[in-house]
Amino acid sequence: MDDVDRPGFDTAGRGTHSLEDGPPIDRIESVFAVYEVRREDGQLVYYGDPLAHPERVMRELWPAFRERGYDATLERRHGEYALVAEPTTLGVDGIPWTNIVLLLLTVCSTLFAGSFWYQLDPVADPTVIWQAWPFTAAILGVLGIHEMGHYVMSRYHQVNASLPYFIPVPTLIGTMGAVITLKGRMPDRKALFDIGVAGPLAGLIATLVVTVIGLHLPPVTVPEAVVQDPNSIRIELGYPPLLELLAAGFDQPLYRNDPATGVNPVVIGAWVGMFVTFLNLIPVGQLDGGHILRAMAGEFQETIAALVPGVLFALAAYLYYVDGYSVNTVFVWILWGLLTAFLASKGPATPVQDERLGRGRFVLGTVTFGLGLLCFMPVPVMIIG
Repeated sequence: MDDVDRPGFDTAGRGTHSLEDGPPIDRIESVFAVYEVRREDGQLVYYGDPLAHPERVMRELWPAFRERGYDATLERRHGEYALVAEPTTLGVDGIPWTNIVLLLLTVCSTLFAGSFWYQLDPVADPTVIWQAWPFTAAILGVLGIHEMGHYVMSRYHQVNASLPYFIPVPTLIGTMGAVITLKGRMPDRKALFDIGVAGPLAGLIATLVVTVIGLHLPPVTVPEAVVQDPNSIRIELGYPPLLELLAAGFDQPLYRNDPATGVNPVVIGAWVGMFVTFLNLIPVGQLDGGHILRAMAGEFQETIAALVPGVLFALAAYLYYVDGYSVNTVFVWILWGLLTAFLASKGPATPVQDERLGRGRFVLGTVTFGLGLLCFMPVPVMIIG
């Protein structure tokens, strides 16, 4: 073995990790013949030749590196095979200023959007936006708990994950949701399934609580001048079966055909939670549904994912040509058809250890997809002018 860094010596003058931090060299050479080791930008890089298929090499070596606090990948560098080991850290390192700033901006954007649902005018009087705090609490609550479900389960399985990043956007609800980022590979199907399913289930529990609270809060009355104004624009939301069932179960009206009365905006926050749950459970790529189905069905998930964009485009075409809805109304499914086509092309996350799931998780995954269907609505938003 030539040009191998000795423990504690860094030829590049960077990093604090030595070869002693990695697995024993003879353990690595059982499936990967090493002829050079370097330390590059804090990484341990082993150059050599695989003695088996690359996937088998990673299945053999990844757990050994993980035990030493590294995430390992097999790459091609400068025309050579390189086993790259990068130190992993769990939890938050320092103050997450980006997360905090985005959260504060999303609070402001949802307060502004929520004030319109309360029939207030934040343009004429910006101070009224604070009256929309229940709407903001509802939306940030269901979105935040959804993402924290992923985060907590990531920590449980020792997969490095960021805190939630909220996305402030001036839309009807003031946000495009929230995301977390996962770094490194999934250790096995159990971790992939648990991390994928934890978000929708946690978010759905929060959504049920918010729905029940919102249904029992006073409705919003639309001013008569707005109702009679021929230039006014009315926004109608489609209600998913889950929301209909809860309203019927608690004997609370949804004011579907009453232009002068609307549900309390907290219910709109619950509606967001249900719609986000359905979208995240679409079984493609790196969406939650893609993680869950990949863990349940293995590589067959990619076949199913390839069909999803066509189904969404067909739904948009049916609503437009058969039911007569406008392009603005069906555009959401055109957009998601394009997004799912892109996500499907990128493929799902591939766990290192690809054994089958147990029956319990398989049943839970099936139930989760069923709950997702209860959150589906063919026409989510319709703008009537």
